[in-house]
Amino acid sequence: MSTFLAVVLTVLLSVTALLALARLYRGPSLVDRVIAADMLLATMIGAVGAEAAVNRHATTLPVLVVLSLLGFVGSVSLVRFAVREQQ
Repeated sequence: MSTFLAVVLTVLLSVTALLALARLYRGPSLVDRVIAADMLLATMIGAVGAEAAVNRHATTLPVLVVLSLLGFVGSVSLVRFAVREQQ
């Protein structure tokens, strides 16, 4: 049963990543691309967290923290850049 759930989770995360990549590529504005990059990073965080849960280890916790901080700092800096461009 856990193998089935792992396959379903992998498929769902892969589809989410592909959709985020499509929006990142096709996004007409900078804001669309920023949101797509955040979604892709959130998908990566979910995938690493799911891998840690399936394999029952906590050694990837620092990776999750770094990815979360990267997403936060990247989002804030890109939004500040976008606001500065509009003024």
